[in-house]
Amino acid sequence: MTIKNWAGNITFIPSALLRPRTIDDVRTIVARSPKLHAFGAGHSFNRVADSPGALVTLADMPQEIEIDSARAAVRVGGGVRYAELAAALDAHGFALGNLASLPHITVAGAVATGTHGSGNKNGSLATAVTGIDMVTADGDLIAVPADEISGAVVSLGALGVVTTLTLALIPTYTVRQWVYDDLPHAELVAKFPEISGSAYSVSAFTTWRDPATIDMLWLKQATGQGPRQGEELWRGQAPATWHGARLADGPRHPVPGMLVDFTTEQGGVKGPWHQRLPHFRPEFTPSAGEELQTEYLLPRDDAPAALDALAGLADRIAPLLMVSEIRTIAADDLWLSPCYGRDTVAVHFTWRKDPAAVARLLPAVEDRLAPFQPRPHWGKLFTMASGTIRDAYPRLPDFERLARGYDPAGKFSNEFLTAILEA
Repeated sequence: MTIKNWAGNITFIPSALLRPRTIDDVRTIVARSPKLHAFGAGHSFNRVADSPGALVTLADMPQEIEIDSARAAVRVGGGVRYAELAAALDAHGFALGNLASLPHITVAGAVATGTHGSGNKNGSLATAVTGIDMVTADGDLIAVPADEISGAVVSLGALGVVTTLTLALIPTYTVRQWVYDDLPHAELVAKFPEISGSAYSVSAFTTWRDPATIDMLWLKQATGQGPRQGEELWRGQAPATWHGARLADGPRHPVPGMLVDFTTEQGGVKGPWHQRLPHFRPEFTPSAGEELQTEYLLPRDDAPAALDALAGLADRIAPLLMVSEIRTIAADDLWLSPCYGRDTVAVHFTWRKDPAAVARLLPAVEDRLAPFQPRPHWGKLFTMASGTIRDAYPRLPDFERLARGYDPAGKFSNEFLTAILEA
């Protein structure tokens, strides 16, 4: 049996792909399997979800979305995707504080790999988690104790099979999305705190073809009771120019030349949070997976110097690149979160599907970013040495002890995890 990930750059060869339909099925499968790993939407670009034994997907489980209005919380099944969850929450007057660019990914998979959205004061998706139900190595269904949540949320699947998550909610809100073209690179570097904090969510997109110019700036401005920060930057029409950039004369796709039909509505048209915070509409697949992705997360204060460092590599980056996205995320206390202990800037690369060429380039990118102690996104491509990664995570030894307690025989481990946890 072979299984491809979403991008098609990884082929998994599990002994079986197991598809439980009930919690009892999950417990039986886990108890009987010598080696196993949970498999989500397949949107990782590396082998974090691989196993030398079987893979298990919760896609056939009941898609549980149980809203507790009194507690402002939701209990979500392990196979639920953000698109379905967000629509259900909004229908009941609730929202999440953040969403990723793609609403097509599973909640459990995104949380386990430290996936994030954007916003100076918005935490990663995992920061919404207040409870975890999980099947452990011996087949027991447990609720993770409250004092272990910070260690168990971003788990890379190393602790067990997550069957449900409980997420904290806020009141629903609306968002306007404005796009600007051709922001001067020098302006972004000089005024990064101001620009990155100017809206509820901010994304800067560049192809690095012209190191002096950031191709697009996407500003998502939130209104209503839900957002925990700020007022709208503009209450009416956005200005024609802002920080040297021009207001877009129509809808844009993050990747130049791609169909704008796939993107969420722009031009300042107010809409529900879940129809604006993602870049892409849930009813469309944004691409056929003909791409590769890399992302490095750095201290936010180092953003200007890091962007200047990357500009010096633009002539090597641009030929392989579809687009690069620059976002910020608030610090958290989750042990394996790339945002642990520091306000963060994330520099994301969507590469053309040329694995060999990308593999040759990544060490040069990582070398440029090395002075800023980068942390790679757990679900994307990187070549950083295990020792370097370990140095960037002060709570990694604590996580190792937690993993040994939950899975002493390494049932959920794989080569990816072994390289990091046992280096």
